Amino acid sequence: MDNFLSTDLEKASAVPYFLWDEPMTVAELKRRLISASAAEKTRLLAKILREVRDTDVWKFTTPQEIWRRWNEIVPQLGRRRGFWKFLFEFWEKEGLLG
Repeated sequence: MDNFLSTDLEKASAVPYFLWDEPMTVAELKRRLISASAAEKTRLLAKILREVRDTDVWKFTTPQEIWRRWNEIVPQLGRRRGFWKFLFEFWEKEGLLG
């Protein structure tokens, strides 16, 4: 594992800049998002929405996946809740999440 945080989210061995408090590689994060329990997956997805640059979020998930888990994720979004709520409500109104 690289010792330094990275913004290169295409590199499987990089430790993403937003995982400073629980270092793991991009590859490990993607594995955990596939194999983790529902609660752990929700926690990780909420962390991604809270901490990751908006354009980088979609390297780890899809809008449809977030929307399916929205009720579990939204309480964990903190200061980013308003942004994501606005965006997802707009996308749903426009029929972009189906």
